[in-house]
Amino acid sequence: MNFLETEDVVKQYANHLALNKVSIQVPEGKIFGLLGPNGAGKTTLIRIINRITAPDSGEVRICGRPSGPDDIYQIGYLPEERGLYKKMKVGEQAIYLAQLKGLGYMEARKRLEKWFEKFDIMPWWNKKLEELSKGMQQKIQFIITVIHEPRLLIFDEPFSGFDPVNAELLKKEILELKNAGHTIIFSTHNMASVEEICENIALINTSKVVLSGNVTEIRNSFKTHNYIIRYLADKGTLQPADPLFRILEQNNQSGIIEARIHKQESLTNSELLTALAGQTEILSFSEEIPSMNDIFINTVSASNTLQS
Repeated sequence: MNFLETEDVVKQYANHLALNKVSIQVPEGKIFGLLGPNGAGKTTLIRIINRITAPDSGEVRICGRPSGPDDIYQIGYLPEERGLYKKMKVGEQAIYLAQLKGLGYMEARKRLEKWFEKFDIMPWWNKKLEELSKGMQQKIQFIITVIHEPRLLIFDEPFSGFDPVNAELLKKEILELKNAGHTIIFSTHNMASVEEICENIALINTSKVVLSGNVTEIRNSFKTHNYIIRYLADKGTLQPADPLFRILEQNNQSGIIEARIHKQESLTNSELLTALAGQTEILSFSEEIPSMNDIFINTVSASNTLQS
């Protein structure tokens, strides 16, 4: 079941078409990657989902019905451009913002203290925000986003400004929220993070969806049928075996040869390995599957070429 769907969403700003019939499907309880280069239309779509702005045409649906004003209470949004009050005390403004999201004072304080202790920032409760490091401020913004336990969480570049240790901490929390049943939209330029945590994605380029689907299925659909083989040089030499496979390149590294080969598409991996093992002693055998970063670049480039 899809928690969120957009259908043919269009948004025009003066002479700029920000979204052109954009349709996405976000499965319930999954992490969905909303991807695209700068200016592609991602932020506009997120603002429409959050009801900050309205589409010119098209529809946003929550659990199969048209989105309504009360649905904002089911959404937590962490924008790329953070927005907390620099001169206000951390705990005071966290409670204030939690109350805006429908929590009573006591419940808000209880939940916030739990999260502050979890992130080891309780000593900063009575400090002004401007006294905190950027990373500390990011943690507080994250807490405020999730504090009302919304069913849908939207994180726009959530790891921006974090060192690797704290980025890993935040990633762990996002995965825990997903395991607790929350639906998550994750917008980022970090394709390694997409491969790690996203199950489905939509790639937007120049206002249109140019690629969408399950991450594993997308990566498999971009297979090149190329393999990296490592074998012992003194146990025989790998030779082309047309039409089964051809050798693209080979390099000898201190008696171990690393070869890159291309196999016939209809040949199974088992059949290929059998053919290779008949020629030499195989040490390792791995398939080259394009990364999401490669797929992102190639898809955007192809889309731009078609439009030029």
